[in-house]
Amino acid sequence: MNVDDLVQERIAAAAARAEAAKRRRAAFKAARQRGLAARHAQKLRNLSARTTDGTVTETVTADTTTEEIQ
Repeated sequence: MNVDDLVQERIAAAAARAEAAKRRRAAFKAARQRGLAARHAQKLRNLSARTTDGTVTETVTADTTTEEIQ
């Protein structure tokens, strides 16, 4: 093995780490977006359950489906 082979291995390893980090960030971003969308939808459901004088007309529960919100 010469020095050029070692350098190429290190470059390939660094590229693989960078790609893995990119995939991780994308997964976290997607999960965050789903969570924010679910939170927003729940807030709208809660607001729609209130009357103009601030009393609650019905009990609204959170949607517990696991479908992705897009």
